[in-house]
Amino acid sequence: MSVTLREVAALAQVSIKTVSNVVNSSANVRPETREKVERAIRALGYRPNLSARSLRSGKSHVISLVVPEIGLNYFAQLAEHITESAAKAGYSVQLEQTGGDRSKEIAMLSSPQRVLADGLIFSPLGMSQDDEELLRVEYPMVLLGERIFNGPVDHVTMRNVDAAAAATHHLIAAGRRRIAVIGAHANEKLGSAALRFKGYKSALNEAGIPYDPRLVGYTDLWHSRNGAQAMRELLASGIDFDAVFAMNDALGIGVIRALNEARRRIPDEVGVIGFDNVTEGEFSMPSLSTVDPGRAEIAEVALSFLLERIENREAAPLRPREHLVDFKLVPRASADGG
Repeated sequence: MSVTLREVAALAQVSIKTVSNVVNSSANVRPETREKVERAIRALGYRPNLSARSLRSGKSHVISLVVPEIGLNYFAQLAEHITESAAKAGYSVQLEQTGGDRSKEIAMLSSPQRVLADGLIFSPLGMSQDDEELLRVEYPMVLLGERIFNGPVDHVTMRNVDAAAAATHHLIAAGRRRIAVIGAHANEKLGSAALRFKGYKSALNEAGIPYDPRLVGYTDLWHSRNGAQAMRELLASGIDFDAVFAMNDALGIGVIRALNEARRRIPDEVGVIGFDNVTEGEFSMPSLSTVDPGRAEIAEVALSFLLERIENREAAPLRPREHLVDFKLVPRASADGG
């Protein structure tokens, strides 16, 4: 038999209404009372009846998070931030991935799973600006990423151009002049790769360093193996370079692997900087200098925007908002020694 609110209330010596307030994350509960109820919930193993709760409140207290690839450390850590913050607000997270496939992303927008959730945080990779109108859905949504701008929903994104320029300037300030870039996407006009490439080129231009297309390493995916392969190809070409800007940390870790294989001393001969500040970069050999693009802020703002939309669905709709998060450089051994 499942544990009831009445049993929790009896153990905690409070009213059933107080237990209900705690379960539904009401603010009208004193901290000491909340703690007492939560101890009773844990002791009895109480689990809320989500179906009944949804019927009473009109909400499931579940949100969907759809990302391209859970296996990429950036998205795994983003999901962790969102899940932890959602739990504090009394929501659970339904996590799905699309593989960056446009058709799957579009299908996700009208999936029956959307009915089970109160709203969606959506990070597309295959969709483009031409798909903007497909975001006009009947449920609350917050868009992440760099594929669609000025759309009909709230949008939280990072300062890709400025952050990539800062990473490149960091290498230039250390005296590097032959800076390769790994992770470019051929013919991409809008997206993370295009925006970071733009930042890289602008930094070179500001420093008076000629752009050399031979120093560009193209990849399809931003995985460590792709970074290593692109670096091996650059080494095999014989082109001279003294630094590498990897467009994400996974690529950067692959770059470090290939440079170590070639016995190129890092950072003495080649400085390396990545982008994303994922945990694994701290433990590469040497540790990877990087840019923290504001992942925690992205998670917090996206969730706050979505919950605001969910809680005020009956009110006059807000105009779509765009929020650009701050970034910071994280110097480590691969570009800065030590």
